[in-house]
Amino acid sequence: MTCTSPKLPANAECRCVLADGRVLTITASRRPRANRADVKCAVSGAPALSERMQEVVRLARHTEHRFDSRDQVVLSMDLAPSAGERGWELAAVLADRMVRGAWQPACPLVYADGWSDNWHCGSVSGKAEASAHLQALISASPVPALAVLGAANAPGAEAAQTIPGSLTLSHLGALTGHTDPSASVSSARAWFPLHSGGINDSLNWVEVSVHPVEQGGADEEDTIAVPGLGLTAQLAIRQTLAGARHFDGRGLGRWRTVVRFGQPRFQGASYELALVMADRLARGREFVPRGRIIASGCSSAWHAGRVDTVEGREAKMELILKQAVQGDRVLLPRDWQNDIPPAYVGALRARGASLACIERIGMI
Repeated sequence: MTCTSPKLPANAECRCVLADGRVLTITASRRPRANRADVKCAVSGAPALSERMQEVVRLARHTEHRFDSRDQVVLSMDLAPSAGERGWELAAVLADRMVRGAWQPACPLVYADGWSDNWHCGSVSGKAEASAHLQALISASPVPALAVLGAANAPGAEAAQTIPGSLTLSHLGALTGHTDPSASVSSARAWFPLHSGGINDSLNWVEVSVHPVEQGGADEEDTIAVPGLGLTAQLAIRQTLAGARHFDGRGLGRWRTVVRFGQPRFQGASYELALVMADRLARGREFVPRGRIIASGCSSAWHAGRVDTVEGREAKMELILKQAVQGDRVLLPRDWQNDIPPAYVGALRARGASLACIERIGMI
């Protein structure tokens, strides 16, 4: 039977067959955004699942070369999967793309099974083969149906296309015959000291991943995703990056960005300089050090490139000295310079690390 491409609907559905044989349907619909969130997800009685679905969809969008944010997409599940089941993640991503016209399947009925720990890079994982329940449903379907499966990534495993006409993905670019989106994702990390006065003091990393996009009308802050943090912290991070990119002159409106932290629970704003440096490294705006960039600093005027002081100088300097290794580049606020003894600088050099106290980014 020949499949025909349907017209772009106001609603789209994608199904996922759960391990117990139940069929979960994810429905996506579009409506004018009207100052609402770009993605809204609703699963009755499961707020954590709703939050995860929203996170998955937002991160997967970051590998799209062009994105129109004028509409809000509302996604819902007709039933909740069992704890630990993740095959529905690919169904949510596909439903979101179908309703926006980013992907138009040739068949009216779509089943999906796949997941990812790196949706912002476009990678997709899955089982070695389709479940018996899914095979039976496809075979008995009265209308043309398509199965989209994540590729098994275990060593030695091969994704078996046991369903005629099924599509096996290792990355989202394969949906439209494009290359792996991760090839266009640039990621960089910087470290900052976490000091709480106890044995848990450590260097925490912040990772910035950027994907180049065509020029669009989206606000800079709308293109920055920060999974795992509260709304207040997300807003602060978006404002920091938008301000620092404004100082670049040519950094605005060219990227979709994902920010992740090794330890997402922390207080204060001393991470900001490390965040800005990781972003500059990812966008090719900074020289890459031999080792890590370790930074502590914040700013109330990132749009001017200014670096302000932070609290906890002595404790943070001690922590940095203990954990600095060969090739590390330590960046601290210029306000600290007069209070840093020459012996400290010598001790860092003895460990193979270097130190600079800065008052502006881009002038290191």
